[in-house]
Amino acid sequence: MPSLSTTAIVCAVRHHGEHGAIIRLLTPDHGLLPGYVRGGRSRALRPVLLPGNIVKADFRARTEDQLAGLTVELAQSRAPLLAEPLPAVAIDWSCALTAAALPEGTPYPALHQALDGVLGAVEAAPAARGWAVALVRYELLLLAELGFGLDLTRCAVGGDTDDLAYVSPRSAAAVSRAAAVGYEARLLPLPPFLIEGGMGDWTQLLDGLRLTGFFLERSILIDRRADILAARERLVDRLKRAVA
Repeated sequence: MPSLSTTAIVCAVRHHGEHGAIIRLLTPDHGLLPGYVRGGRSRALRPVLLPGNIVKADFRARTEDQLAGLTVELAQSRAPLLAEPLPAVAIDWSCALTAAALPEGTPYPALHQALDGVLGAVEAAPAARGWAVALVRYELLLLAELGFGLDLTRCAVGGDTDDLAYVSPRSAAAVSRAAAVGYEARLLPLPPFLIEGGMGDWTQLLDGLRLTGFFLERSILIDRRADILAARERLVDRLKRAVA
């Protein structure tokens, strides 16, 4: 990718040297891409290079192996949301997850569209219930896109498609209420909104986050990437306090 001009979502920012920054952007057609922004720590660029913002990005590199130089122009700012506790942790987590989980340079158009939808929902919804469902669905999609999808279509034990109420932590497959009798404590609750659609109440939303969090931690957020789980813990903790 010697050169590329595209819109993109800012997912991660890391200071580099005294004045620069290395930015990781999720693009619609080229996936997650890094670039070096000269003066990225300046007063002018700091409000542009915030996770969740949408930028017009120009990548320039002499070779495909070289870290591209990057110039950015703000297209849409979500900076005001970062002053609000719940929206701030939702943006922080969803962008950090994307930056940590995705390999660079692999197109994930569905994930780009879904992340943009999550951030748009955080921006538009008056309360967390308006975007929490979108976030759970984004995490499920990310698991599926990376090869760790859950099978929520039928019971792993009997093949039933009705009354699916749990997920096996071993097989990542749904289990019906009847088949789960006696084993409920070993299984993860499956919130109805993941099967039937709709919003779900707070208990179901927290069950959804518990479900996706288990598989994200087991399959993706391992080794050096496990430290970003702190961002997710802050999110879940704030959601619990919001409904207490």
